Amino acid sequence: MQILIQLAVSLVGGLLMTRLAKVLHLPDVTAYLVAGLLLGPFFIGGLHFFNIGFNSLEEVEGLDLISQVALGFIAFTIGNEFRLSQLKQMGKQAITVGILQAVVTTVLVDIALVALHFIDPELISISSAITLGAIAAATAPAATLMVVRQYKAEGPMTSLLLLVVAIDDAVGLMLFSASFDIAVALESGQFSLVVLILEPLIEIALSLALGSFVGWLLFRLEKYFHSRSKRLSISIAFVVFTVGLSMAEFEIGGVHCGFSLLLVCMMTGTVFCNICDFSEELMERVDGWTAPVLALFFVLSGAGLDLRILSNPMVLLIGVVYIIARSLGKYFGAYSSCALTHCSPSITKHLGITLLPQAGVALGMALTATKLSDGAVVRNVVLFSVLVYELVGPALTKRALVAAGEIQAEGRTSARRKNKGKAQPAA
Repeated sequence: MQILIQLAVSLVGGLLMTRLAKVLHLPDVTAYLVAGLLLGPFFIGGLHFFNIGFNSLEEVEGLDLISQVALGFIAFTIGNEFRLSQLKQMGKQAITVGILQAVVTTVLVDIALVALHFIDPELISISSAITLGAIAAATAPAATLMVVRQYKAEGPMTSLLLLVVAIDDAVGLMLFSASFDIAVALESGQFSLVVLILEPLIEIALSLALGSFVGWLLFRLEKYFHSRSKRLSISIAFVVFTVGLSMAEFEIGGVHCGFSLLLVCMMTGTVFCNICDFSEELMERVDGWTAPVLALFFVLSGAGLDLRILSNPMVLLIGVVYIIARSLGKYFGAYSSCALTHCSPSITKHLGITLLPQAGVALGMALTATKLSDGAVVRNVVLFSVLVYELVGPALTKRALVAAGEIQAEGRTSARRKNKGKAQPAA
């Protein structure tokens, strides 16, 4: 009973908050996150009033399965952007920008935090500094996708953005695996090339292989059904099935093997959209079905933010340095790589701003980093940055897409119209 009431209140509360967000011209993502904060254990949830809200962070973590499924659908949707027609048009640009902006961000954050270590070694260790640098490369695909879908953004920058966000996950995984293993080696004095290079490569290869197989299998099964509702049901079942498979872990010859949920589901969507001739129509239906799941995902994300970190001056200081360095890295990394690949001036100027949101992937990396001697510092800094980026990032993404001319000026109906770039302004 308690869980059902909490889920219902979360969804309704998030939807009601979007009415206020519309008045303030803020994206729905921000509204869901704020609703989650209010329903969380530090506000309404802490009052223990008729099971409304979440009484503790443990209650929010107990609903993590919903978040995992939501991330699966987000990754599946982004994978559908990797159509061969688009890859031929801007695949080189997307790969170059996706890699360079992540590397530049990691380097800048590493420099800033290592400098902070030498100023005061008690603030942060070098191992935690380089780990945070790698975590900084991660961008949240969920917030970006929600803003794009809410405002029907469409155009060259939107297409490039979705491709870059997808590539960013693979690059971020590699950077984090390498940096974290170096950090562990610095603390233990033991260095393993197998762990440093082989394990992340195996994880990426296994994820792409599993996603390709599931995408092909989904297409083969869809051909046996002609009803739209049955095809939709098969698609939903397969995404949930893929999320479950991606949680598997095992060892081969002492080498740890696992899967990246985002990479597996993205590859499933990529293969499916490129071999299925009715994938676009089906994806529109999947998007409609997943709307409440994604809303719950962001409300739960807001409820899970630990506000106690705001009382720690050390975390706030490191967090501010981290946020400034990461923001500069994302902006100038995207700016320079866009200029290098001859993107339009509009994309070059605005793309970096859209890469600021950070959430689930970074939190997962931070959880792994708690194994370090001062890993709690890494986790709290990432929690603080997520709190800032998730509340501010979606609004900045929206402004950047508006400035690039890929979201119509808002009127009473414009946010609900299909934005083709040629539509008449709302009355």
